[in-house]
Amino acid sequence: MKVSTDMQIYNTLTRRKEPFTPLEPGKVRLYVCGMTVYDLCHLGHARVMVAFDVITRYLRHRGYEVTYVRNITDIDDKILRRAEENGENIASLTERMIDAMHEDEARLFVLPPDHEPRATAHVGEILAMIETLIDKGYAYGADNGDVYYRVRKFAGYGKLNNRDPDEMRAGARVEVDEHKEDPLDFVLWKAAKPGEESWTSPWGSGRPGWHIECSAMSTRCLGETFDIHGGGPDLTFPHHENEIAQSEAATGKPYVNTWMHAGALRVNQDKMSKSLGNFFTIREVLEHHDPEVVRYLLVASHYRSPINYAPESLAEARRSLERFYNALDGLDLEGPTPDSGAAVASEVDSGFDERFTAAMDDDFNTPEALAVLFDLARELNRARKETPDQARSLALELKRLGSVLGLLQQAPSGFLKGGASELPLSETEIQERIEERAMAKQAKDFARADAIRDELAALGIILKDAREGTTWVFEKPEREL
Repeated sequence: MKVSTDMQIYNTLTRRKEPFTPLEPGKVRLYVCGMTVYDLCHLGHARVMVAFDVITRYLRHRGYEVTYVRNITDIDDKILRRAEENGENIASLTERMIDAMHEDEARLFVLPPDHEPRATAHVGEILAMIETLIDKGYAYGADNGDVYYRVRKFAGYGKLNNRDPDEMRAGARVEVDEHKEDPLDFVLWKAAKPGEESWTSPWGSGRPGWHIECSAMSTRCLGETFDIHGGGPDLTFPHHENEIAQSEAATGKPYVNTWMHAGALRVNQDKMSKSLGNFFTIREVLEHHDPEVVRYLLVASHYRSPINYAPESLAEARRSLERFYNALDGLDLEGPTPDSGAAVASEVDSGFDERFTAAMDDDFNTPEALAVLFDLARELNRARKETPDQARSLALELKRLGSVLGLLQQAPSGFLKGGASELPLSETEIQERIEERAMAKQAKDFARADAIRDELAALGIILKDAREGTTWVFEKPEREL
C-alpha cells in the first residue's frame, strides 16, 4: 500500500487534528513512555500497550517505515522500595518484571517495539544532557547533591497543558524541598542515600530523575526532533511537560511534532485504584478472560476515549468476536486466493478497504473501522449461502483487515471452542451428547433433548442448530474481574 498523504492525527499540543507529515518522507519515528518495572503490569498499561500497537500496525500498513521506541524505567524510588521490601536486588526485581511484561503483551497480541531502551543503560547520555542544561543556565546543583531544573527559565513551560506555571503548581504534587530555588523546580539527578544503587556523577553518587530519562533516551534513539511521542493520559503533566522543557532547552530545537495520549481506563465506571479494590493486573484478568476478548474491548473504543472495563463490556466484546469467527469458521484460510475468487470478490469488497482506510486515517478511528469489518462479515455470511465462490476471498479480506487491528489471527474453531485444554468434556464426549440429543428429537422426546442442551450450557458449551446440523462453541465461565 502507498504511503498515506491524507492521515489526520489529534495533537495534544495544539488541541486539534492535523494532517500528518513526517519529518522524513515515508518514515515515522515514534516514542512511547513505557513501564516502571517494580510490579506486574495492570489494565491501564494494557490500554496504552494496545493503543500504540494498533497505531504502529496501521502506520506500517499504510506504507510507513516505523521506528517504534518504548522505554523501560528500571531505576526509580518505587523500584528501590519494592526491592528492599522483597529482600532482593534491583536487577533481580526488574528482570523478573520485564519478563512478565513481555509475557503479558505477547498474550494480548502486542508486537514488541523496535527498541526498548532501559534507563540504567543510558546514564551517560543522561549525565551529558544534565551538564548541558547546567551550562545553559536551565539547571543547578544544590548543596545536598541533587540537581534541579529551573522551570521559570524555560519560556514555553506549560504549553502542552495550556496552563501557566503558577496554575500547574496549584494542581500538582509539588515536593517541598528547601534546596530548591523555586518549589516548582523538578529533580534531574537525585543524590544517593546510603546503600542505594548509584552512579558516579560530577555532583556526587546518585541516580537519574524520572523525567530526564525519557528526554535522554528518546533523543538518543530518534534524534533531537522526532515525529510522535505517546503515552498514557496521566503523563501530560508533569512528565511530558518536563520532557519538553528539558529537551528543547538542551537542544534549542522543537522536541516532538505530534503528541498523542491514550484515554483512561475505568473499572465499572470508577477510576482503577487499589483503595477501591478494583485494581487488576493483566495476568489476573487473563486468568478469567480470553486475551483476544480483552484486546477487542481495548480496540473497540477510540484510543483517546475512556474505556469502561466491566462484565457487560467483556460479554459484548466476546459476542462481537464470535460474529467474526463464526463468519470465518469452516473456510480455507490458508494459501493464496484463487484468481477467479479474487476477481469476483474485488467487485464486492473493493469498498471495504477504502472505508477501513478512511476510518483509520481519521485519527485511528477504530470504532468506525470495526463497523466496516462487521459489514464485511455480513457480506461474507451472504456469500456463503448465495455465492460460495466469493466466500473465501471475503474471509481472507476480513482476516487481513482484522490483522491491522491485531485481531482475528486465531483459528476460528480454536477461538469458538475455547481450546481443548479448557473444555470440561472432550470433543468426543460433546459430539456424543449432540448425537444423543438428535436421537431424542427424532423420537420426539423434546424434554430429554432440552435437558441435554441445558446440561451442556451449564458447562459453558453452547449448541447452535442450523440446517447443516448442530455446532457448538465454548463460553468459558468468567469471574467478574
